[in-house]
Amino acid sequence: MAFNPLPLNTGTSANGLAADTRSIDALRAAAARDPKGSIRETAKQFESLFMQEVMKSMRATTMSSGLMETSATQMGTEMLDTQFAGKMTGLPGGLTDAITRQLQRQMGISDASKSTASAASTPLPVLAKKGIAPHVQTFIQKHDAAAKEAQAATGIPASFMLAQAAHESGWGKREITNKDGSPSFNVFGIKATPGWTGKTTEVQTTEYIDGKPQKVTAKFRAYDSYADAFKDYAKLLGSNERYRDVVAKANGGTAETFARGLQKAGYATDPEYADKLARVINTTVRVQRALA
Repeated sequence: MAFNPLPLNTGTSANGLAADTRSIDALRAAAARDPKGSIRETAKQFESLFMQEVMKSMRATTMSSGLMETSATQMGTEMLDTQFAGKMTGLPGGLTDAITRQLQRQMGISDASKSTASAASTPLPVLAKKGIAPHVQTFIQKHDAAAKEAQAATGIPASFMLAQAAHESGWGKREITNKDGSPSFNVFGIKATPGWTGKTTEVQTTEYIDGKPQKVTAKFRAYDSYADAFKDYAKLLGSNERYRDVVAKANGGTAETFARGLQKAGYATDPEYADKLARVINTTVRVQRALA
């Protein structure tokens, strides 16, 4: 939602200060009504107010002869200061970013830009020279924390789980969605078995029956977040008897043995699943080393 900037008083009178206070109160109220749509613009308005006060202070400490000054020149100076303040507002790494984070914390809003900033922590051109596509880097960094938590719960290397999520979701490009198009966060392609009591979604998928691919409609699990998906994956492998040997041998094992163990345990019907997954695991490990 677009945020309509409020007029900011640039005068130094008591009325001007009162107007600034009213503007701040109105900005807070707007952020409360529509936090996601207006919180950054609100932060920019706060920084603009601050920068204008800085300009006023600078002008106040400057020696003035008063010979050529009129009310018109004073107004022109104030307008120029406002323009300078506007140009200095909203710059990357400036006060707007700091104020935005503070408002988000106070209002209990998660910073959606964190994952983007994290994904950009390593320059993409450097990775591109190593043959690593940007979407691959982004996917791994986006889910790295959740994978490490799942590793602590199961002992399965985070790189193995990241690779499986990448393989099942096409590096995030073929994620399972709900009927309304919203994400199900099911990056592992885990089906909703009869004992599943959580949310579900139905999508068309490819199953291999007698070695031949066929399109079928299947019911899959749906989650509230990617972190929940990784936790459920860890629980599925850690508590299911048929994956016991896979989990036991995962830590210290190779990508190939882990992938073949999953296929043998019946995780997927694709006869080439183990080979495909092993290749993705090796890619994931290579990317993680490049990002280290």
